[in-house]
Amino acid sequence: MAPPNTDAIIQEFEKLNLQQLARTKGHYLVYPETKYPSLENFEHHDPGHRADPTKASILKQATKVFDLTPHIGTEIHGLQLSQFTDQQKNDLALLVAERGVVFFRDQDIDVYQAHDFAKYFGPLHVHNTFGHPDGLPAVHVVYFDSESRAKYRKLIDFDIDSRSSWEGWHSDVSYEPQTPGLTLLKIDTLPPVGGDTLWSSGYTAYDRLSPALQKLLEGLQAVHSGQDQVDFANRAGHTVRRSHWTAVHPIIRTHPVTGWKALYVQPGFTRSIVGLSKRESDAILRLLFDHVASGADFQVRFKWEENSVAVWDNRVTSHNAIFDYLDDGRRHGWRLTPLAEKPFYDPNSKSRAQDLAEKRKAANEQ
Repeated sequence: MAPPNTDAIIQEFEKLNLQQLARTKGHYLVYPETKYPSLENFEHHDPGHRADPTKASILKQATKVFDLTPHIGTEIHGLQLSQFTDQQKNDLALLVAERGVVFFRDQDIDVYQAHDFAKYFGPLHVHNTFGHPDGLPAVHVVYFDSESRAKYRKLIDFDIDSRSSWEGWHSDVSYEPQTPGLTLLKIDTLPPVGGDTLWSSGYTAYDRLSPALQKLLEGLQAVHSGQDQVDFANRAGHTVRRSHWTAVHPIIRTHPVTGWKALYVQPGFTRSIVGLSKRESDAILRLLFDHVASGADFQVRFKWEENSVAVWDNRVTSHNAIFDYLDDGRRHGWRLTPLAEKPFYDPNSKSRAQDLAEKRKAANEQ
């Protein structure tokens, strides 16, 4: 079933100031006992297909645009997402598909405006187990402070400090049958130092594999599972909203707009490779997880400022929040997560490196 009509739900409640709630109340989420049917398949129409290839509505209107690394991450100044036209949203979809993640600072967009903004890119996902602000089921809140260690240890017997940063790499809710595409996160409260986020390019992660390993992986599928989140919810006494939280997706997936191949596995939710023995599957996945985590040459690390927004494509990136600040302060933000197509692999698709090289060659020959 498609996500519930969150527009109607929002109208029933007085508007919330999530930043103020986080700073005055701390943990403000609610955990309703509402259950939902399984998500139904739907046909996704990516706005990136309607984009101007030059992305002029964004790139010519901004005061400053610069890439943070050669392979992933672009920062844009001088535009407010709250004022974006449909053409700018289309162009943003293409830019994010190409660059993986795009950053905007000093953004005035509030959670209600962001809700309307995000649903342009697909039906909004309601998380299977996490809490949400009262009346805003599609809003996923990020909140940690100096009390979080004790809270999670008591509530779900989980020690935050025992988790290595290696384990933090994930692509959001990849255990759903149709996974997120373009995704928006605004951080509005930060500790004095720390709390950065890393993103990794699935395009370049694929390109950095040897041709022999690329050939082995193409066409293979992996199981993605949200069982850990379900286990945590059960320990905390929170409702698990749906009855299914596993899906099978290609290890190499093709982006529907760019046509580029991307590595689509990560430690957060990928659990096994279909058709391989456990020993074979574990060995290959460990290699790929290490490849993603250690790929400093295809990662970007973003140092947040309050009211910064990241817009990324969950289909072709993994990300990792760094928990280095729990002794120093609180960090709060919120995310909207539109769903996109069911992951697929097109054997005729190209790698990012191959496609860009061919385009450079063609341009030089003109």
